Amino acid sequence: MERAFYLLLRLGFIGLILTGISVFFLVTFLSRSIPDYDDQLTVDGISGDVEIVRSTYNIPHIFADADEDVMFGLGFAHAQDRLWQMTMLRRTAQGRLSEVFGQETLQIDMLMRRLDIYRLAEQSVGALQPRTQRYLDAYAKGVNAWISQINTQARGRGAPEFFVFSNAIAPWQPADSVAVIKLMGVQMSSHLQEEVLKARLSLILEPGQVQDLLPDTLGRAVAELPNYASLAPGVTPSHSKIAVNSHPLSPSKDRPFAGASNAWAAAKSRSAAGASLLANDPHLGLTAPSIWYLARLDLSSGGVIGATIPGLPSVLVGRSAKLGWGLTSSYLDDQDLYIEQLEPNTPGKYLTPAGYRPFKTRQTIIQIKDEAPVTLQLRWTENGPVMPGNQYDLKAITPANHVMSLAWTLLTPKDTSLDATVGMMHAQDITGGLDASKLYIGPSQNLTIADDTGVAMKTIGALPKRKPEHQSQGRIPSPGWLDQNRWDGVFAAENNPVFWGEDGGIVGNTNNKFIDRPFPEHLSFTWGDTQRIQRWERLMQNRKVHTRGSFIEAQLDTVSPTARSLLPLMGKDLWFEAVAAEAGTPDARRQEALKLLANWNGEMNEHLPEPLIFSAWLRALQQRLIQDELGPLAASFAHPEPPFIEKVFRNVDGAAKWCDILQSAPIETCQQISRVALEDALNWLNDTYGGTVEALRWGDAHIATHDHPVLGKVPIVNWFVNIHQSTSGGDNTLMRGRTSGNAQAPFQNVHAAGYRGVYDFSDPDSSVFAIATGQSGHPLSRHYDDIGELWRRGEYVNMSLDPDLARAGAEGITVLSPLDAAED
Repeated sequence: MERAFYLLLRLGFIGLILTGISVFFLVTFLSRSIPDYDDQLTVDGISGDVEIVRSTYNIPHIFADADEDVMFGLGFAHAQDRLWQMTMLRRTAQGRLSEVFGQETLQIDMLMRRLDIYRLAEQSVGALQPRTQRYLDAYAKGVNAWISQINTQARGRGAPEFFVFSNAIAPWQPADSVAVIKLMGVQMSSHLQEEVLKARLSLILEPGQVQDLLPDTLGRAVAELPNYASLAPGVTPSHSKIAVNSHPLSPSKDRPFAGASNAWAAAKSRSAAGASLLANDPHLGLTAPSIWYLARLDLSSGGVIGATIPGLPSVLVGRSAKLGWGLTSSYLDDQDLYIEQLEPNTPGKYLTPAGYRPFKTRQTIIQIKDEAPVTLQLRWTENGPVMPGNQYDLKAITPANHVMSLAWTLLTPKDTSLDATVGMMHAQDITGGLDASKLYIGPSQNLTIADDTGVAMKTIGALPKRKPEHQSQGRIPSPGWLDQNRWDGVFAAENNPVFWGEDGGIVGNTNNKFIDRPFPEHLSFTWGDTQRIQRWERLMQNRKVHTRGSFIEAQLDTVSPTARSLLPLMGKDLWFEAVAAEAGTPDARRQEALKLLANWNGEMNEHLPEPLIFSAWLRALQQRLIQDELGPLAASFAHPEPPFIEKVFRNVDGAAKWCDILQSAPIETCQQISRVALEDALNWLNDTYGGTVEALRWGDAHIATHDHPVLGKVPIVNWFVNIHQSTSGGDNTLMRGRTSGNAQAPFQNVHAAGYRGVYDFSDPDSSVFAIATGQSGHPLSRHYDDIGELWRRGEYVNMSLDPDLARAGAEGITVLSPLDAAED
C-alpha cells in the first residue's frame, strides 16, 4: 500500500513537471507572434523610410516623408497588433465566418450575403477620390508587408488564434477597408428593429399604448402610430419573444445596443484658458481587444492623433494641431422596411407602382467547415434586398404571399465615407472639416468639431428623402408597391442641421433629440437618450467657464438623473412606516433598503449598495407593469424605459392604467405595484448575493465584460483572454455602462465608452486619451490590457504631437526601409 502511494506520488510529480514543460513551450511558442517593436526591416511598397515610434503604452507614432508611406506604416502597425481582429471584421463583412466556425455562424453569413455589403464595398472603391484610393492601396500594402513577415520569418502565424483556427490569411485589399466602415454601420443600426417592435406592439396594444412604451418624440401632430394591421392585412398578433442573434461575432445588435456616445465642445468664450475644448467618448460593445486603437500620424498637412479602427486608414476621432473632432450616433432614420406583394402565380415577381416585375437575383455559395456548402438565392426589389423571415423576427410581421425588403442608405455602391474621414485629417479649420464631412454617407453621426476660433456640431450622413404622404412615415413597415411610400433619393448634405455654438459657446450631444423639423426632414422619430442630456446640461450650465479638468469630470460623471427623477415617484407612499419591522424579516429588509435610497444622491458608484437596489427595483417594476399586456414579448424590454415609467406614475394621458393587472378583479394602483416590485427586487438580491442590504455593492453586479468574441467562452482559456472589471456608472449616466439586461446577469456592463478623449487647444500636449483595453490583441502581451486598468479608474494617457517627445519616451522604434533601396 505504501509502495503504491509513493508510486502515485512520483507519477503525480512527473505529471506536474511534464505539464509545466508543456505550458512553458506552449507560451514560448505562442509568444513568437508578439512583435519586436525595436526592429529594422526592408519591405516592398514604400518610397522612403517609415519610422514607427512606440510609446510606453504601445501607441505608434508614425513618421515618413510621404503620406502614402505613413498609411503603409499604419497598416503595418495595425496588422502587428490586431491581425486576428482585422481578419474577423473582413470575414464578417464578406459573409465567410462559417468557413472557420462552421454551422454556428451560418445565420450571420446569410444575413451579410443578403445585405451584400462586401460587393458594394468593392464597387465603392472606384467612387473614392484619388487621394483616398492611394491611402487605401498604401494601407493594404502595409498590412500585407506584415503578413509577409509572418510567412517568411516564422513570427508565430501572427496571432495565437491562428493556431486554433488555422486558415490561410488572404492579402488585404482596399475594398476590405471600405467593408469595415460599412460593417460598423450594420452594428450601429437600430431603426429596422424599432420598426419590427412597433409593428408587433400595434397589433396587440390599445391605440396610444405603443406611444407610452416607444413614444414618437416629433410632436403631438403625429402621436398616433398607424395600426400595422391596416398596412399588412392578415398578419396575426403574437406575444412571442423576439429572437435575437446573440453570437459575439454577429454585427447585428439588439435594439438597446445600437451606437451611443457623448461629445461636447466649448468655444474660447466658455473656456478658462481662452481656447477651445472638446470631449468625446463613443460607445460600442465591449470586447477584448477593444475595437479602438490609438495612433499618431505625421501627415503633410500636420500631425494627427487619436483613435483609429484596425482596418481603416484614418484617425476617426481625435485632433490635429489646429482642429479637434468627435462623433456621436445621430439616430438619423436611414432604414425603411417594405412589404412586397408577390404575384400569386409567379413567385419570381413582385408588385411595383408600374405592375409586377421580376426580382433581381443572384446565387451565392457559403462554404461551411466540415459540412456541405449552402447555396443562397439572393433577391432584390427596387426598394432593396429581400430579407429572410428568420432574421430580425420579420416572419412575425410578414403577411402570407409577401416578403420584406430593406431600403438603407448604407447599401450604396458609391460610398464615399472614407473620403470624409481622410479629408477630416487634413482639414485646417471648422469650415474645412464641415466641407470634408459632406462626402460622408453612413453610419450617420453627429460631428462635434472645434478649432481655435470656435465650435460647431453637424449631422453627417445621408438622409432619405421620404414623401410627405408616406403612410407610416418610416416608423413601421409600409407597402412597397405604393409610390407614396418610396424614397426619392436622399437630401443634399447641406440640408443636414448644423449648430455653431454662437449663443451659449457650447455644443454637445448625448444621442438626444436635438432638432425639431417637420416630416420628412425630421431626421428621426427615435432617439438614443432622454436622460444623460439632463445631467450634461446641468454640468455645462453650472460653470461660467470650463477647463480640461471640468470636461474630464463631466465625462466621468456617474450621477443618474433617472434615479433622481423616478425614486420620489416609485417610493412616494413607501418612505415612512409608523411601526419598525422585526429584525431579519422581509419588512425590515425593505425598510433598510428604503432608508438607504432616501439618503442617496443618485451616484452610481461601484462601492455603494444603493445603485444595485435601485436598478433591481426599477427592472422589477417595469416587468410588473408590462408583463400582463405583453406576455413573452415583454422580454424585448429588458432595459427600463424611464420616460414610460415616469409617464405611468404621473398618469399622463391616463397611462396609470398600466399599473392595473388585467387578470385580476381589483384595480391595482401604481404604489401597490411599486411596493410589490421592491419586494421582488429584494428577494432577487437576497437569492443572488445574500448578506445584508448594506453589504451589497453595485460593482459586484456592474462588471465590465471585455470578452474575446471567439475564445471568450472556452473554459480555462477565457481566464486569459477575457478582461472583467468592476465599474461605476450605469445605463443613464454620462459615464455610461449599458447593462446586459439578460436574466442571468442583468447588470453586467457590456456596452460603454471604448474610447475617451479630451482635447485642450490652450495646451494641445495636455490632451488626454484612453481606450478600454490595451493596444495589443495578443493575450500574452503586457499591452493587452494595460490601458484598460487606467480606463477603469477614469485615468488617461497623454499623447503629444511633438516628435521629440515621442522619440524621447519610446519603448521601441521600428524602421521600415524600401526594398529597392536596400538592393541598391
